[in-house]
Amino acid sequence: MADARPDPPAGLDWVRAAPQDEPGPGPWIEYAFGPGDAVYLRGTGAPGEVVTTTRRKWEAFVLGVRAGEFDHFVEGH
Repeated sequence: MADARPDPPAGLDWVRAAPQDEPGPGPWIEYAFGPGDAVYLRGTGAPGEVVTTTRRKWEAFVLGVRAGEFDHFVEGH
């Protein structure tokens, strides 16, 4: 789904994918929409390690999460 990209463009608006009421620092995934078709992803524990994908692939992933396609990866499911 993603390609390694060491240097994302400056000034990206990173969004933390975490529950709103969660007080802790994570670890969480952050994402940012870049220029053109690029979507950047990083972990809060290693913000310098960034991968990128396309908006189309990102949207397909989000739809899969909403549909429960990845629930089997979560402990207790």
